[in-house]
Amino acid sequence: MTTYHYGSVSGRKLFYREAGSKNAPTIVLLHGFPSSSHMFRELIPKISERFHVIAPDYIGFGYSDAPEATQFRYTFDNLAEHVEKLLFDELDLKNFNIYVQDYGAPVGYRIASRHPDAIEGIVVQNGNAYAEGIGEGFNAMKPFWKERTAATEASVRALLTRETTIFQYTHGVKEPDLISPDAYTVDQFFLDRPGNDMIQLDLFHDYQSNVALYERWHEYFRAKQPRMLIVWGINDPFFTVEGAQAYQRDIPDAELHLIDTGHFALEDSSDFIAERMKQFLGKSQMPSQAPARA
Repeated sequence: MTTYHYGSVSGRKLFYREAGSKNAPTIVLLHGFPSSSHMFRELIPKISERFHVIAPDYIGFGYSDAPEATQFRYTFDNLAEHVEKLLFDELDLKNFNIYVQDYGAPVGYRIASRHPDAIEGIVVQNGNAYAEGIGEGFNAMKPFWKERTAATEASVRALLTRETTIFQYTHGVKEPDLISPDAYTVDQFFLDRPGNDMIQLDLFHDYQSNVALYERWHEYFRAKQPRMLIVWGINDPFFTVEGAQAYQRDIPDAELHLIDTGHFALEDSSDFIAERMKQFLGKSQMPSQAPARA
């Protein structure tokens, strides 16, 4: 049974969903853009009999506080810091797994690389950490990274529209009828809040800070060899299959499953992903002998 809570971090409220026994292994679900912990609504009931699940909303997302961009520095460093304080200070977690998707990867890898001994395993679902993983969906972003002007900002504002939100959920999906309108409707509701455009534009511009940290994360992967399960929608226009495969360069024992779906793979493949998670995270802490593919 999922319960709903607010933690207090640096005077801000962070919403999080919780399920499962606190005596079970913990997994922290870290959402992507433009979503929130709502993206895990189907997954949580499927894994909570085996895991203690925590799924936070970042500052500026979902039901967490969303101060104006003039009142809060919307950077990935800051988002990660607030989640980190929630996990370690508010919830007093010592060890946990992480599930990272889209924005969840730069949030999660900041935390993991700072607290490597706390991380028991990583599930990667279309969460990028390699230059070759950046797909054509980022083309409008690159001029904006180089110079933030009214003209370059205008091109990335298209990422905030309802049409683009629906596209993120439906592109590359074999059976669009499996995609609940609840997903993109809820996301768009939060995107359309007054002032939220400036929050998202600040994060779009700061996304380049993630690219700058890739090599540091690779060093963490190589040094610590975290247990890793990769479940990747291969039709994602934002993060490529090459980005999924690149993880095995640094973590040869990472288990890789390529799924014929899009960016938000949980929308039509949550059963498959949940089963892989339960099998993989339920294994011995010893690394597997060879990566598996599907």
